[in-house]
Amino acid sequence: MLISVDADLMKVLADPLRMRIVTLLADETLCTTHLMEETGAKQTNLSNHLRVLREAGVVETEPCGRFTYYRLRPESLEDLAGALGDLAATARAAGTVNRRAC
Repeated sequence: MLISVDADLMKVLADPLRMRIVTLLADETLCTTHLMEETGAKQTNLSNHLRVLREAGVVETEPCGRFTYYRLRPESLEDLAGALGDLAATARAAGTVNRRAC
């Protein structure tokens, strides 16, 4: 049984600043100004990370006047968590029973 884990999404979430952004957005929808205050990141750096998260489908935007608010898309994390859970379950079930001969 082949279980597919989204390695690209894992790579996106592996960055400490992006993971901090995701953690903050899990609690509330925030604009770039709020995220700058919370993370201490510069606006251009933050915008680049938000673009990566948006392109990966982790966050979505909501325009509000001259501001853009970001919110977490929990289903993107649930899909990854499910795939990792399936992988762990497969390993647990296999235990030491499945050993390929050399």
